[in-house]
Amino acid sequence: MMMMTATTRRLCLALLTALAALPSPAAELQEINYLLPAPGTLPAFGPWMLAQAKGYYAAEGLKVNFVAGRGGVDVAKQVGAGNAVVGGALGDTPIIARAQGIPVKAVAVLGAGSLMQLVSHEDMHIDSPRELRGKTVTTLAYTDTTYYALLGMLSKSGMTKNDVDIQAAGPAGVWQLFVSRKAAAIASVPDWTVAAMEAGAKVSIIPADVYFKSMAQAILVSDETIQKNPQLVQKLVRATLKGMKDIMANPKAAAAAYTAHVPAHKGKEASIEKVFEMYNKYVYAGQKLPGLMDEGRLAELQKFYVSNAIVAKEVPVKELYTNQFVAGK
Repeated sequence: MMMMTATTRRLCLALLTALAALPSPAAELQEINYLLPAPGTLPAFGPWMLAQAKGYYAAEGLKVNFVAGRGGVDVAKQVGAGNAVVGGALGDTPIIARAQGIPVKAVAVLGAGSLMQLVSHEDMHIDSPRELRGKTVTTLAYTDTTYYALLGMLSKSGMTKNDVDIQAAGPAGVWQLFVSRKAAAIASVPDWTVAAMEAGAKVSIIPADVYFKSMAQAILVSDETIQKNPQLVQKLVRATLKGMKDIMANPKAAAAAYTAHVPAHKGKEASIEKVFEMYNKYVYAGQKLPGLMDEGRLAELQKFYVSNAIVAKEVPVKELYTNQFVAGK
């Protein structure tokens, strides 16, 4: 009996040694490309980068590669066409996409506020979009949803795009032209607002919500992915929202983790902390549940897009989003 016990022990040890030598299943991560509307180094994508830096995607069994697209509407087209599994845009982007027959939905919205801010020079005393008549305003791209938010603000002020000179200047030029005073205002996001301020610009900020209730950033996936691979969507939503929650809970600690992960911002912890604080104030706060889409707000936005001929027709609002991946998470 003693001989058998010793033998058994040796066999168990040998088996454990053999198992330890096998590749860990945890190391076999599913690799996916996540299409962003602009370069991933922008602090706007802080929740995504933190989710990557802190291993939240890896804990879900994912290896996420971030790829820059050409604005939110282009991202929606690529995701709808199956060229990317998941993408980022604003929560109202599916309104534009669906009207064009692109089968995508928002599966999570990162905040209750609008991402877009109308930022102008303080000494110009621009207190409403009406005072931009005849002036230059920069935007990221004509295919980005922040551009449509700008059009919305103008419309609510009785103006159209023809009343101002709107220039698509890219992710750097959008604020640099403003700082050099070649533009009176920016269709901005907190990243560019802080960049302009740190470059010496004294600014006034009008959140888009004051005039036009556009939305925060969203996670977009296709109808097909939701139907065929809901587990993947759940993993992406869960991990990304953890990144947002980290920023909300402690912007200073989040900035430190973010700058350690994104080499382009090394040594800029104080600047990133300011950006994160601005996101907390203007964008992330106020959701009943992190990631939850406000259906009423989305429906009103769609009415605006149709009445202003930005899109040709309405679609059932339930086709634009789903909250199934954020409820109870």
